[in-house]
Formats: sequence, C-alpha cells, structure tokens
Amino acid sequence: MNLATLARHALSRDHTPAETYALIARRTGRPFPSARAVCLALSIPLAETTRRLADCYDALLADPHPNSENDTGELLEALGVFDIPKSLTDTELAVVDLFLTAVDAMGGIRPGHRHGLQRWFTTGNLTAAYLSLAAARPMPRTGSPVLYWATLVTAGELLTTTPSPDTRIKYALVRCRERAERITAGPAGLAGPAAK
Repeated sequence: MNLATLARHALSRDHTPAETYALIARRTGRPFPSARAVCLALSIPLAETTRRLADCYDALLADPHPNSENDTGELLEALGVFDIPKSLTDTELAVVDLFLTAVDAMGGIRPGHRHGLQRWFTTGNLTAAYLSLAAARPMPRTGSPVLYWATLVTAGELLTTTPSPDTRIKYALVRCRERAERITAGPAGLAGPAAK
C-alpha cells in the first residue's frame, strides 16, 4: 500500500490530517514523504503540496526529534500545510482582491494576522477574513483609513450578495460604513489617532 493510499484510509476513518501524518511518520520514519502523502490524500495539487512543504521543510521535516510525530503533525496543520484549497467564484476572487487592498491600506499587519488571513483565503472562509479585518484598524502613521474602510465597505457589499450571507457580515458592514463616514466627514468626524 503506498503512502497516499494509507493516508486516504486513515482520513476515511476520521483521523485528522495531523493524526494521519503522525501515524504514517511513526510507521515509516520518513517525515517528508508522510506529509506529502497526507496532502495528496486531501487532493491538494502536487505543485501546491511541494511549495507548502518546501516552506517548512528545514524547520519541521529535515531533522525531526525522536517521537515528535504528533507535535509535528499539529504544527503542520496549524501552519495550513493541510488546508484544502477551495475554488473561488469570480465574486469571491474580487472580495479577496479587496481584502488585499485593505491589508495594504492598514500600513502594517502582524505576521500572525496575515497568516490567518492567508489560510482563510485558501480555504474560502471569507466571512472569517472579513470579520477579522472589520475588527482591525489601520496603523495611525502608516495606514490609509479612508481607503481601508471604503475598501471594506465594498467587500462587505459584495459578500452580502452571495447566497445565504452570514448575518455577522451585515452587522460588520454597518460598522465599516459608520467608520468610513466618520473618516470622510473631515476633522469634525474624526475620532482618535487612527483617523488621521
């Protein structure tokens, strides 16, 4: 039985991708082929699998500590190595482009936030990405609040046109509109350093 078949079998028995990796890596003693097998069993394209594994090879797969298969599997999962890419519609792709514009308009973003957004883009969880950006704020000195909030308003409007939009998007859109209006109202509508 090849490793991808073994991984498919483990996944079909309700093992998580992290557990599946640990099972195969423990059995074979070969971390890289084990991680690749899990990705392929999840139908992640080979080129994408290769890119993802190259990004974490030195840190996690080149020379793992003995008996670290469980920890490595959980780290691979947390890093998004096993995230199944979703094919996005034209509307969803337009929303992701708007999110990227908003991220640029933030004027700086924490690496963890950027990583989380990237994972949501990959898996198509645009609701979580929108709510996360709507709760954030542009940097006071380097951000562009006008562009940030206007972009999130446009993105929210597009998201509400999708079938069965999440109710939380509508509430977040209202907040983004309010912030955009305060920013464009001029000095009288500005509140705090983020509005500069």
